[in-house]
Amino acid sequence: MNSNILWKVGLIIAVLVVFTVAIIPTKSNPEPIKRGLDLKGGTHLVMRVNVGDAVRLETDQASEALKAQAGKNSLPVPVTRRVNDSTFLVAPPQGVSTAEYERLAKDYLPAFEMSRTADGALQFRMKPANITTIERDTIAHAVETIRNRVDALGVTEPIIAPESGNRIVIQLPGVDDPARVKDIIKTTAQLQFRLVEGNPGPDVQSVLNSLPAAMRTEVDVFPSTRQDELGRATGTEYYAVRKTVPVSGTDLKNARVQKGRLGEPVIGFSMTPEGGRKFGDLTGANVGKRLAIVLDEKIRSAPTINSRIEDQGVIEGRFTTQVANDLSLILRSGSLPASLTTLEERTVGPSLGRDSIRQGVTASVIGFIALILAVLLYYRGAGINAVVALLLNLIILLGMMAFFKATLTLPGIAGIILTLAMAVDSNVLVFERIREELREGKTVRAAIDQGFARAFVTIIDTHMTTIISALFLFQFGTGPIKGFAVTLLIGLTASVFTAFFVSRVIFDIIYKPQDRPQTLSI
Repeated sequence: MNSNILWKVGLIIAVLVVFTVAIIPTKSNPEPIKRGLDLKGGTHLVMRVNVGDAVRLETDQASEALKAQAGKNSLPVPVTRRVNDSTFLVAPPQGVSTAEYERLAKDYLPAFEMSRTADGALQFRMKPANITTIERDTIAHAVETIRNRVDALGVTEPIIAPESGNRIVIQLPGVDDPARVKDIIKTTAQLQFRLVEGNPGPDVQSVLNSLPAAMRTEVDVFPSTRQDELGRATGTEYYAVRKTVPVSGTDLKNARVQKGRLGEPVIGFSMTPEGGRKFGDLTGANVGKRLAIVLDEKIRSAPTINSRIEDQGVIEGRFTTQVANDLSLILRSGSLPASLTTLEERTVGPSLGRDSIRQGVTASVIGFIALILAVLLYYRGAGINAVVALLLNLIILLGMMAFFKATLTLPGIAGIILTLAMAVDSNVLVFERIREELREGKTVRAAIDQGFARAFVTIIDTHMTTIISALFLFQFGTGPIKGFAVTLLIGLTASVFTAFFVSRVIFDIIYKPQDRPQTLSI
């Protein structure tokens, strides 16, 4: 055997060993090829992102920014009021011209269109292009935040992908605690810091009645758990907080569970540099007032601001250790930019996965055996060549799935079967070209050389068109469609290698040029 054949055989053996090892289960990796939701069981959720929440938050922060800049420019701080999610009004103090506020708005609020109302106030409406951008970014942010939360819980191979209509599809294969995971995903964790107005009360109406009439439209009333000196819950009380949100969870850098004054779990947080600046401005300008820490429209605590605070603080509440850990995880992975509404929720049992695997494997084995018999009967000795290439193709396909941590789904099994059929088709094209060359009277070696050379262009052409289709399915598909595309892409790549390289090496070993073979079993 010459050196040219030796290195080719060595390469084939190396590929075979590497990919065989990749699919062998070990203690550290008992499941080399991860199974998808339809094979393993788990939870399937479809959620809608309420993008209006993010637009409303942007509007609130824009109105706060205008007020802050007015103070820095020695202008009277105007009264602002949000009209809807994307619009707010600015009413300058009596006798103050709106010209200076218009100048500030042009410099600091480029995302808003400005106009005057009939009563002389300034109206700021967010530009449609900016609303579209916020909505798109909100969905992308929500996908990334959910992914961070799921990854932190150790869920393997989750599928989290956006769909049309502001929807997100979430598939969680083999979750140990579906209820807990779903709660963590759904929790918006919109952390907000808002100034308290008036005093707390036993119900919403009593809190509103204690405020001046003009102030009642400028506040939201949220519940809080009343606690005694030992931290025990003794009931519910309500606080009125300003509607504007000067500092939110997007300004948060980190959150960790700590021990409180009585050893109870609390959540310590730290701010980003920009968040620390805003938090410092908020607390520095409101010393002596109460600041509510609002999480998902519930007040966790409302401490009095004793001094300027810039970069860190504590969220206190009646937390158990697990609740505190889950809440810090949610805050650490990022607050959702908008709330989620569950549109669809279902649990796939593992029995369905076992049935799917059994039926899929049975169909694959029957089809594989039938394919081998047909090839051997029709091509005789050369059919063994095709069978060897086919087996190596399957090993490479499964091994590459294990290497790339691809998820095997039921459509993925269909993709494997289709790939094996196309691999045989490649061998058939080569064999038929060799037969044609033999009919024209060429020698065995010449027929082999010409058969492989002339079939190459045709096979590459058919494989490339299918690969392009599979790439589109992978890019724009979700869930099972992606699983089908992954196996198809890997299998087609392996098919080209086995059909040309492996099959040619086998022919070269059996029908050596120096032996001048006279017959070919095909």
